[in-house]
Amino acid sequence: MTTTPPHVRLTNVTKTFSRGRNGTQVVALDDVSFEVAKGEVFGVIGQSGAGKSTLIRLINGLESPTSGQVHVGDQEITALSERDRRGVRQDIGMIFQQFNLFRSRTVAGNVAYPLKVAGVDRAERDRRVARMLDFVGLLDRAHDHPEQLSGGQKQRVGIARALATEPSLLLADEATSALDPRTTTEVLALLGRVNRELGVTVVLITHELDVIRTVADRVAVMDRGRIAESGTVYDVFAHPRSEAAADIVRGALRDRPSAETLARLRRSHSGRIVTVAIRDRTGFQTALARTFLAHNVAADIIFGGISELQERAVGSLTFELTGPADGIDEALAALRADGVELTEED
Repeated sequence: MTTTPPHVRLTNVTKTFSRGRNGTQVVALDDVSFEVAKGEVFGVIGQSGAGKSTLIRLINGLESPTSGQVHVGDQEITALSERDRRGVRQDIGMIFQQFNLFRSRTVAGNVAYPLKVAGVDRAERDRRVARMLDFVGLLDRAHDHPEQLSGGQKQRVGIARALATEPSLLLADEATSALDPRTTTEVLALLGRVNRELGVTVVLITHELDVIRTVADRVAVMDRGRIAESGTVYDVFAHPRSEAAADIVRGALRDRPSAETLARLRRSHSGRIVTVAIRDRTGFQTALARTFLAHNVAADIIFGGISELQERAVGSLTFELTGPADGIDEALAALRADGVELTEED
């Protein structure tokens, strides 16, 4: 049985820049390694300054690493000349936060531009432009100019332009950051179609968990130039091992009480306060209730939230527990023995 080689592979990649007159070395990426399988949607998430933009410039060959290797398909682009890298880039589409459309060109003209640069003949250009504009739902706007479009429509033009050269890899750099929530949902749905219907591998660079959990299969969390952790979206964000991933979950799900909220809860609830991580298994909450009942413990939900990652439940619930002290201790011990993650909010 043969194994399909990864579409993108970074191996021990480090990138440093010189800054200032004294040439101070700044480390943008520090020993980064990961793989993106062919045909998957892979997310890279992290706060500003984590190294995401540098990473995407390495994948498309616009930057060279200080050390390490970058492979796209069967090409090690770090070993190629600039001329040969241009050939690799023809198989890579890019979409950007600020759309980067030519104001002087029509919608069709923007989509046709990379084809013209690539030397594609007029008839084939027209065919591909019509096909891509139809795919993104903007065929009827082909003769409009960008200023006549909404932000979401501009981004759809950007996607059509990125796909016009029929790339096998699409890189999206904060592609929804400038859009409102409803438009973001529409653009992400379109990227999902690009992946499913056209078979294009997609790498998403973002600081937003909602983007990752909507369309990504796997994710790498970046923190100060390093990969803090990686895995399936559910595994990483349902059970984060790194503080960087935990911070993203706390900021996005808001399912755990902040210090200020906890202080307020304590003023109005005299019982013991415990936060329980939700498990994605049938009857989990019923089992919780039965455990508390079996030990004569009353459990009232006073905070929490449950969301969904890859069609699986994730989140936490904060309870006020009242009853005999030994009963509460025994109930918590039983839950821990059953593998339940819980935190007593001292």
